[in-house]
Amino acid sequence: MGFHVLNGLDNVPAPVRGSIVAIGNFDGLHRGHQTVLATARKRAAELGAPSLLLTFEPHPGDVFAPEPFMFRLTDAHAKARITEALGLDGICIMPFNKDLAAVEAEDFVRRFLVDALGVAGVVVGEDFHFGHKRKGTPAFLRDAGERYGFEVLQLALLEDSDDPISSSRIRAALNTGLLDMANHMLGYHWIIEGQVIVGDQRGRELGYPTANFELPHCCKLEHGIYATRVRLGGRLFDGVASYGKPMFDIHKSPFEVHIFDFNEDIYGQTIEVALISHIRSQMTFNGLDELIVQMDADSAKARAILTNAKPISKLDEDLGFISRG
Repeated sequence: MGFHVLNGLDNVPAPVRGSIVAIGNFDGLHRGHQTVLATARKRAAELGAPSLLLTFEPHPGDVFAPEPFMFRLTDAHAKARITEALGLDGICIMPFNKDLAAVEAEDFVRRFLVDALGVAGVVVGEDFHFGHKRKGTPAFLRDAGERYGFEVLQLALLEDSDDPISSSRIRAALNTGLLDMANHMLGYHWIIEGQVIVGDQRGRELGYPTANFELPHCCKLEHGIYATRVRLGGRLFDGVASYGKPMFDIHKSPFEVHIFDFNEDIYGQTIEVALISHIRSQMTFNGLDELIVQMDADSAKARAILTNAKPISKLDEDLGFISRG
């Protein structure tokens, strides 16, 4: 029936009514989230029902702040792409605002889960809360399910190194250069994307032209050098990227990707970049010669890393940046 992307619940198509629904913010769709989605998919298959992810955008924390501040791991587009790769039948992205935040838990269940979706069941993590003042809990959902006739499955948090896997732990790892740890908890290599913009073009003069794009100002990725796999349309390329204050303009922090063996004008196009490995933190240099020597070394290391890169999981492989071959 294809993969369905719903923006809100005003017109729910028949193929996803009666779903087993996984509900949550799911920022990052990390390995803990993936157990929730896998449970929803498995239960849906047992019942012959569709499976659906129900999530919220923007992040609730940003709605009550003067301006967006959350270091987001996945935006709505990334959530949809990963949800489809995980084999669910659709995703519903509910616009989150202060009006939705004021909806009482009972009304949320009746209006959205029962009337709009006609859910057969709901799957949540043990830390899930919803509704006005977060009064909706897994226990509340179980009681509501008994009254409205849908089942509720509650899952414990998935642990890694004796601590639950969480979006906040992943953000902290990315912020401190622990990319391997972050990717391990995600279960795939972290992906960012952006529209290529015109930079200062000094990299071209040094023999290292870059495709530049801006990350959100609230992105807390550690400044440094990364081995990357780049997707442009249906094509994949290896590359080395720099994120941080460039040598020539202290006022900007663009994400700059040097795509190996590539010479095309791609200004205005959108590229996706999977961060495969953190090579080093940002350094300062005494001059261009010293900088170029280090860029040569970084590129050689990135090429070696990418030659031997392996997918972390089937999901990582299905996202299309790394194959087991």
